[in-house]
Amino acid sequence: MTQQPTGPERTAQPRIRHNDYGVLTPPEPGAWTPRLSVSVVIAAYGHQDKLDLTLAALAAQSYPRHLLEVVVVDDGTTPALRLPEITPENTRLITTRPGARGRSDARNAGLAVAGGDVVHWLDADMVTFHDEVEAHMRWHHLADYLVVMGYVRYVDHRPGGPAPAEVRAAVEAGATELLFDEAASEAHSWIVDLAERTDGLRTAGDTAYRVHVTNAASVNARLLREAGPLDTGLVLGEDTELGYRLAQAGAAFVLAPEARSRHLGKSMMMRDGEQVRRYNQVFVPDHIPVMRWLRTHPRRQWLVPYVDVVVQTEGATYDELRATVDGFLASTLNDIRITLIGPWDSVREDRRNPLDSPALDLVMVRGLYRGEPRVRFAGQVPATAAPVPYRMFCPAGWVPGPETLRRLVAQAAERGDGLVSVALDEEDEVITARLEHTGAFARAALVRGEGEPLDAAVHEVYGTRWVDGRTLGFLPAAEAEPPKRGKAEDPALTREIARLRAENARLADRLAAATGDGAPADADAGDAVPREGRRLTVWPRRAAARR
Repeated sequence: MTQQPTGPERTAQPRIRHNDYGVLTPPEPGAWTPRLSVSVVIAAYGHQDKLDLTLAALAAQSYPRHLLEVVVVDDGTTPALRLPEITPENTRLITTRPGARGRSDARNAGLAVAGGDVVHWLDADMVTFHDEVEAHMRWHHLADYLVVMGYVRYVDHRPGGPAPAEVRAAVEAGATELLFDEAASEAHSWIVDLAERTDGLRTAGDTAYRVHVTNAASVNARLLREAGPLDTGLVLGEDTELGYRLAQAGAAFVLAPEARSRHLGKSMMMRDGEQVRRYNQVFVPDHIPVMRWLRTHPRRQWLVPYVDVVVQTEGATYDELRATVDGFLASTLNDIRITLIGPWDSVREDRRNPLDSPALDLVMVRGLYRGEPRVRFAGQVPATAAPVPYRMFCPAGWVPGPETLRRLVAQAAERGDGLVSVALDEEDEVITARLEHTGAFARAALVRGEGEPLDAAVHEVYGTRWVDGRTLGFLPAAEAEPPKRGKAEDPALTREIARLRAENARLADRLAAATGDGAPADADAGDAVPREGRRLTVWPRRAAARR
């Protein structure tokens, strides 16, 4: 049901399944002919001395000069930054607009003027190796939906270090590592750890987006503009959030250890890691639904939901629509949005004789949910659910059980499914619901061939499967019980009650065995019942033991 986005014709793209970019074989550095242009975008605030070294290193890159531009964005430095004597040939300095401050605003300003086929984010305190840009670009020539992350090491930097001319000479000679104390340098440890655990990101699945760190990442410019720009509402974590949106746009993420650079001094995370994590845990999870470990509250809502449930109103009655919507609203997966598709702009209530309204059922549906923040009304299905990672299409008149949606999405996430089709009824006609992975459908739209069904391309790049609806808990509205208010109907509470009863029975059995009583456990009652029929309690025996 997701539509393929339109755009300029592109050459056939290789098919990366999930994030296994092992199907790509980049050329050896220096043994190929580049054709794509790249814009290196540097957001800078203060530290003219470090910026001078960054530009000196870029002036010695192996990538063809006519394909390389550098955009430096001054984020309001006083006195203003300047371009030093040693810079790449095509370098310009711009400033952020008045009143705009922060890394997101600065990088967005650079993105707005960047003319390259690829945008290479770089911090203003980085010294790149001779072939760093080339190491990024050799990947981008293989597919146009890649995000490439280089390898950064953090080196000590103090006044009196190498001058710009020394940096340029060393980088040009392929001796960048001689500029610093490499033995004392530190790696980007969490990226290295992630790479080791995921075969260089090839098995990282939906967590690969986390490597989009804008101190040394590069992104296909078309893909970046479709997914971006950076969210200026975020002060920290904005690069991770953009990485997540790039994933929903179909990106595959590549780790390129050969794209080497040195960061002058420690990062903010190295200096104040606990405080940075504490701060980010407040602001970032609102934007990134796949951070399930940070979305643990069972009832609250978030800025970007985990699932968008789409229900068509055409041909459906008020009772069918209410049963379906109420069923999803009662789901134990509370982190959802429901989109009702219908001719809402033309729905009018007869103010004198409301029961004679032409579209009375839709009038009533809109009235019922007008105050429900998780329900929205749309005239047509949006082309994509992004940035929501999952979209569920369910026909009106079918009702999920409380655990249905949670189980369905959990299975899809664990297996990495791009599409799960749910067979609801097959007697007279096949009635189905479907769960779509947003990033999978975006990737499939990028790589599918002419005339190829989109679902078939999804199967190639992510995988598809069928499941039985009744097994998951779907029922027709006529058979489903309406959700009721009350603790007994809370599935989470019911599970906890069952667990506590089982634990109580287990402890009673152990006590009976220890005392030779041999009493069987009554799991329904939650206590142990001795053979002579008397209720066994625990506390008198513990009291006797203390005496």
